[in-house]
Amino acid sequence: MKTIPALFEGSVKKFPENILVWEKSKDKYQGITFSQIHKRVHRLAVGLLKLGVRKGDRVALLAEGRSEWLISELAVLYLGAINVPLSIKINEPSELTFRIKHSECKWLICSDRQLQKIRDIKKDISRIKSVIIMGYPKKLNKGELTYETVYMDGKKQLKENATVLEEHWQSIQPGDLANISYTSGTTADPKGIMLTHRNYTANVEQANSLMTVTEDFNTLLILPWDHSFAHTVGLYTLIRQGASLSVVETGKTPMETLRNIPKNIKETKPTFLLSVPALSKNFRKNIEAGIRAKGPKAEKLFNMALKTAYAYNGIGWDKGKGWRKVLKPLVLMYDKILFSKIRENFGGQLRFFIGGGALLDIDLQRFFYAIGIPVYQGYGLSEASPVISSNAPLAHKLGSSGFLVKNIDVKICDDEGKELARGEKGEIVVRGENVMKGYWKNETATAETIKDGWLHTGDLGYLDQDKFLYVLGRFKSLLISNDGEKYSPEGIEEALVEQSKYIDQCMLYNNQNPYTIGLIFPNLTALKKALHKIKVDPKSAEGHKIMLELIKSDIDQYHKGGKYENMFPSRWLPSTLGIMDEPLSEQNRMLNSTMKMVRNRVVAHYRELLDFLYTAEGKNLLNHKNKETLAKLMNE
Repeated sequence: MKTIPALFEGSVKKFPENILVWEKSKDKYQGITFSQIHKRVHRLAVGLLKLGVRKGDRVALLAEGRSEWLISELAVLYLGAINVPLSIKINEPSELTFRIKHSECKWLICSDRQLQKIRDIKKDISRIKSVIIMGYPKKLNKGELTYETVYMDGKKQLKENATVLEEHWQSIQPGDLANISYTSGTTADPKGIMLTHRNYTANVEQANSLMTVTEDFNTLLILPWDHSFAHTVGLYTLIRQGASLSVVETGKTPMETLRNIPKNIKETKPTFLLSVPALSKNFRKNIEAGIRAKGPKAEKLFNMALKTAYAYNGIGWDKGKGWRKVLKPLVLMYDKILFSKIRENFGGQLRFFIGGGALLDIDLQRFFYAIGIPVYQGYGLSEASPVISSNAPLAHKLGSSGFLVKNIDVKICDDEGKELARGEKGEIVVRGENVMKGYWKNETATAETIKDGWLHTGDLGYLDQDKFLYVLGRFKSLLISNDGEKYSPEGIEEALVEQSKYIDQCMLYNNQNPYTIGLIFPNLTALKKALHKIKVDPKSAEGHKIMLELIKSDIDQYHKGGKYENMFPSRWLPSTLGIMDEPLSEQNRMLNSTMKMVRNRVVAHYRELLDFLYTAEGKNLLNHKNKETLAKLMNE
């Protein structure tokens, strides 16, 4: 099946009565079958056709995950039009305006919860002919229609337009655009990634080469549906295999929606979940908080169980092999009395997570593997539709990003594009039918990224002797010393945040300088607690000095004699620290919508501080700027 409508039509014929979408209605999850979704897609497609949507038109889609999201995208694609999925996390009017104007959208489908964002920028998106609203807004403004109106029009006119609709979707070619998917904005202007029907269907085939997805698979689709990982794996991979997905119950606020996730997991009993590092960290915190609440004895037993499971599991590849065999009875006992109880909180049927997005710390991978719901880390990027590799039940190495999908070529290249030998580190470069067509209206960026059919990912990594891919960070955000040596900062930053009691956020910086700097946002609660223990006022000058020394003591653990010595080359550890005056966030645009650090914005914002930290006074940890920032933070 070379196009998305053809893929969907094939699955409807094969699995008509299988549940495709589970959605909450009247406090209970109700199933919608493949054939029911199919009817709704055809009706909405005819409604859009009658409204004037034509092949090649761009249609923006801004909504929370729900059955209408999937129906809307499919209806748009059936007409040969192009869906432009937008993140509901975008709150900056200028960012939303840019994407809608840049893609030259004529139509816009949004949920009633997102409607105000569109109304606020209406005057700036004059090309939009109609705004179609899911839900029931209190009033309709000029140029607005309800989803229900368009859908019912299509239902009434479907019979006489069924042949026309079939002609539309049958005429779609594999190379026709399906989506323009915008990057998360780690550069000044986000780029519109052009993904074709064949990009998606090829990547669905490739994703299914990693593991066997069967009809009984079900996931609660936690990630935003515009997210490329959720889009391909959570929607189209499951559709192809006749499996089902469940919708997170939308709360009155985004925070309430997040709080619904644990409850919805128990209700839907997923067989697997898609995750990103931020979610994995949150799950672990909740598990550990639950254990601590049971008292010191339970916590001690849990830590012993983890230690035993870590030893038995190794790095996954060698689980239970050699001397580890002797630990099996203990592991089984701990699983029965402890870990199985934890898994009940995930519905009791959860077999594994598939991890995407940023790198997942190996300690987190070990943790979830130990409790019996491993996070199989994968790797991909939107420009590759997105799946390139993943660990899977049959073959996995903790710390790696897994083995490659079928029908893809991958090579590791140096700065000049020369292919490196197995095991050497360089830029990950890929080629396959899943590679994007290019960037919308940006021939320069396309030419820089795709060369002779090869996608230059901008990520640093290597392939080991067993063809497992290791992703080390961004190739283009390497630390570069004054002698030209390069090193990726992500692994160090992850370790500092994960293993330090006093560091909440960290960015390392070295652009051909004599030493590396660490920009730190401290864990203010932990620092205050430490000072209260020794009866020192957190607002005093002495308190500020002790706080800086506590932060430094955590970093010293990575130097010689420390708990984590030899984990990283010492020259890349920060020689001095700068305290940031606010946390990195989506609001200040120093984190993007997938919670990845936008380095160029952090550097630009803290340019003056970085320059100061390369002076003799600045290199001293106890410099006046650090003390002043801590004083400010402690007084807020």
